[in-house]
Amino acid sequence: MTAPAEQAARIPRATYRLQLHAGFNFDAARRALPYLERLGVSDVYLSPIWQAAPGSTHGYNVTDHARVSDELGGERAFTRLARDARARGLGVLVDFVPNHMGVEGGANPYWEDVLEHGQASRYAHFFDIDWNPLRRGLQNRVLLPTLGDQYGRVLERNELQVTRTGGRLFLAYWERKLPLSPRTLAPLLTRAGALLTLGADDPSRLELASVALQAAHLPGATDALAREDRVMRAQEALVMRRRLEGLTEAAPEVGRALDAAITELNADPVKLDALISEQNYRLAYWRVAAEEINYRRFFDINDLAALRMEDPDVFDWAHSALLRLLGDGLITGVRLDHTDGLYDPRGYFEALQDRARAALGAAEADDKPLYVVAEKILEPGEALPASWAIHGTTGYDFLAQLNGVFVNERAERDFTRAFRWFTGAEASYGETLHSTKHLIQRVSLSSEVNVLAEHLLRIAEADLRSRDFTLSSLRDAIREVIAAFPVYRSYVREDGSREPGDDAHIRAAVRDARRLNRDLDPTVLQYLEDVLLLRAPDEAHRAAYAGFALRFQQLTGPVTAKGAEDTAFYRYVRLVALNEVGGDPALFGTSLNAFHKETRGRADAWPHAMLATSTHDTKRGEDTRARLTALTEMPQVWADAIETLSDVGEEYARDLGGVRAPSRADEYAFYQNALGAWTGVTDEAFVGRMVDYMLKAAREAKVHTSWAQQDEAYEGALTDFVRGLLADERAVGVLRDLHERTRVAGASNGLAATLVRLTAPGVPDTYQGSEGWNLSLVDPDNRRPVPYPALGRTLTRIEREAARNALKLAQTLLRDFMTGDVKLLVTWAALQARRAHPELFMHGTYTPITAGRHVLAFARTHGAQVAVTVTPRLTALLTRDPHAWAVGAAWGSRTLPLPSAGVYVNVLTGERHRARGREPRLPLAALLRTFPLALLIRQDT
Repeated sequence: MTAPAEQAARIPRATYRLQLHAGFNFDAARRALPYLERLGVSDVYLSPIWQAAPGSTHGYNVTDHARVSDELGGERAFTRLARDARARGLGVLVDFVPNHMGVEGGANPYWEDVLEHGQASRYAHFFDIDWNPLRRGLQNRVLLPTLGDQYGRVLERNELQVTRTGGRLFLAYWERKLPLSPRTLAPLLTRAGALLTLGADDPSRLELASVALQAAHLPGATDALAREDRVMRAQEALVMRRRLEGLTEAAPEVGRALDAAITELNADPVKLDALISEQNYRLAYWRVAAEEINYRRFFDINDLAALRMEDPDVFDWAHSALLRLLGDGLITGVRLDHTDGLYDPRGYFEALQDRARAALGAAEADDKPLYVVAEKILEPGEALPASWAIHGTTGYDFLAQLNGVFVNERAERDFTRAFRWFTGAEASYGETLHSTKHLIQRVSLSSEVNVLAEHLLRIAEADLRSRDFTLSSLRDAIREVIAAFPVYRSYVREDGSREPGDDAHIRAAVRDARRLNRDLDPTVLQYLEDVLLLRAPDEAHRAAYAGFALRFQQLTGPVTAKGAEDTAFYRYVRLVALNEVGGDPALFGTSLNAFHKETRGRADAWPHAMLATSTHDTKRGEDTRARLTALTEMPQVWADAIETLSDVGEEYARDLGGVRAPSRADEYAFYQNALGAWTGVTDEAFVGRMVDYMLKAAREAKVHTSWAQQDEAYEGALTDFVRGLLADERAVGVLRDLHERTRVAGASNGLAATLVRLTAPGVPDTYQGSEGWNLSLVDPDNRRPVPYPALGRTLTRIEREAARNALKLAQTLLRDFMTGDVKLLVTWAALQARRAHPELFMHGTYTPITAGRHVLAFARTHGAQVAVTVTPRLTALLTRDPHAWAVGAAWGSRTLPLPSAGVYVNVLTGERHRARGREPRLPLAALLRTFPLALLIRQDT
């Protein structure tokens, strides 16, 4: 069936993110739909639904984009979910992963085909593989860094063995079974024939000889084959495999002879090495991947191979299931993961909308028939390219801006001083990031840098004016410019077009590279700038320059992401609430004016962008951050606390040969995260969460341990430190006191951020479970099960009691705020307001309201409809009592200006307020008499 044309432009009113996995599959999501419908969202937003690596808990290691996940229930279960959602008026927004595929463990049939057939594979063009690197041993082969030791040692220990399953032969390394090139099996099959005791004219012997001959005459993996010839070659290999399987079943003596030949081969390391050397891959020690791997990866993850989505055939294959489900009306929107990794993001967005237009039967004039949001990290001051055929980002920019609103900017000097005193660190965040981006290029992504340098060397050698540049100097220049690149990437296209600001970013990076490394030959940097800006002497060079520039910008993003989010964020821990995806830890807070400016700009340019405050990727849950930002209102309290904690911590720290464990930075981060995630008890569940978090944080920081080089002694000492501190009543007492001082202000921040997210211009997303307090840490802590039955019962109570006496309900839930039910009330009430006034919140103008330093307020207006959001900030400074809510007399004589006179109802409490006059105002003491925030809807006259 074809979806109706009007569905093509469906914009969600509000979304709710669900994390799918085997333990929470399509059927489990379907059972949550009645609750989500009652909560008030319009769309269910699902993590990737496509076939992923077995046991995946997140779905981003997709192994087949053209197939719905069997572990989640398969396409039938998804169809039931989508149809049930549609019957309830809910849309289905799905996460799609265009940049890469999971290739671990033999679960990806396309990757396995490439390993088996090499460049002759039908799917060789799917992956971004350099078949001709400078390293001779990798010519025409894929480097597979899967071994736990050096290849020769693994071979000597007989850990590599040829095995047989029916008619198919594999190279086994423990549980991993790698395919063998069928063409290389001819000698082994011939040897099996020689071991047969059957007569010369026996049909089984003749058949085995025929299969061996068939293998020997297969076209070579490096032969220039047309697409149809590759298909025929694959079919021939399949026929060969089936013939061998049938033969071994019909004639067991053939199977025994083949097994005997395999046993001989496995016992002879020289012959086994000869066979392995003929394969389309080269096995290697996993530690060499960073320097020599010759396929593009997702960041530095060997098991995630990048796709060549710019190839039209790859695009059509990858999106076939998505577009079919879209055309059937089962999918209504798409969230795109990591689009900065694509060769040409703009071209990809346009292609997706073109295909969606056909699937939906939408009008040709509709340039964005499908609701699409893209994961894009915007640096401060960077604008989302207006030419992109999407509806906005997934909300990390909004998250960072809103998060900063609740930071006391005036406390920056105090927090910087405390951080430096405790850790001894003097480097700024910018200096830290610059060094970690260099580290990533040297350690994690050095192979990608090497490939890029070799690419640039080939271009340079083709020009007499640049042929004297050495590979080493070009590599150094690339590293320096990437380390200084001010944004995640530029967007030069093959035709030379680019996005506004690209040239300025490139020039700034080269300028800073010169300034930061005076030893680098300036002529090399100038040459690199010319190439990136496509300042070529002729058209032939311009095409080569563009090819390099596109590859260069595919690398700046991963280096920045790994250098910032996965390294610097764990080193520069001045205030970890700021160390969030999309944020800049150097920016200590967001002024009200800056927030309003950014929000108004988003309303004008991207009115349907997603708004998020927690995601599957955030480093801390929204309420963990909210509590930590409250600390900035009491810097002296924090300074006193860490002084005491430091004294206690010395008793549990260890000296590991001159290295303190934990480091002072890790210890400082621990205290903040322990406070942010504090549940009130130090039971094993909490202690275990903190141990797991700190081990991950220390490995991400890459100072004393790392994922690649785990230091067991340091990690053991860190574990003991965390457990010791959380068992020491002195330390627990300090944390408990900090919690008592910050819990009200932190909860106020959390409620305020929730209301702003749900009423600001854009499409608000609620991350699963975040309608209650989200005191989680980084994944997998933020993917713990959500108790939907309990939430459903609480929502029923709220619905019932709000109908009776909304004010009494709000007061009761505020008094018992630690349960999180008050946040569910705010979420439900705001979503009901969006449901009742969809045009107002989807298309209403955004007008900032100035009511002093302690109020973040704005109006949404659409025709005669008016909504006013009023939220408090910096409440501990306002009340001067850390245990008091910002209600009633705390507001003194402050007033709130309103856009127009009339009767306004606070939908959170049911209270009515009349505003009169040409410049109407409401006293904040009356408006927030018993509840600390308000969502006012003006009643029709």
